[in-house]
Amino acid sequence: MTAYVDTSVILRILLREPNPVGVWGKWQRAFSSNLWRVEALRTVDRLRLSGDLSDQEVADLVSDIRVVHETLAIHPLTERILQRASETFPTVVGTLDAIHLATALAIREAEPIDLLLTHDAQLGTAARSLGFSVLGVRTG
Repeated sequence: MTAYVDTSVILRILLREPNPVGVWGKWQRAFSSNLWRVEALRTVDRLRLSGDLSDQEVADLVSDIRVVHETLAIHPLTERILQRASETFPTVVGTLDAIHLATALAIREAEPIDLLLTHDAQLGTAARSLGFSVLGVRTG
């Protein structure tokens, strides 16, 4: 299986939050945008500043983020991806999710993506509207 992995999926695993995707790590290849690491590190910093993480937890999470980043096939942000992210999508999608979706679309041009993994409902809806199979979003 080839997957595109959104930041929300990775953070749910690293932060040990409930209901992670069951296919975590069971892929042959997993892609993400290099945007994911920025989002993840910003989240860790916000949690640190709010007092929700100790120094040890921050150090552990930063290390875990590095390991995950090294195991994913990271797709760079290109002008083409940023251009696509700025264009219209069939459904409402926020800025960072539009970048993830534009990245997944660019990857899909080169090779099939079996699943787009996200816990973000808006991104999941937009991805489904563009023909992706989505896992991780609870519906109904």
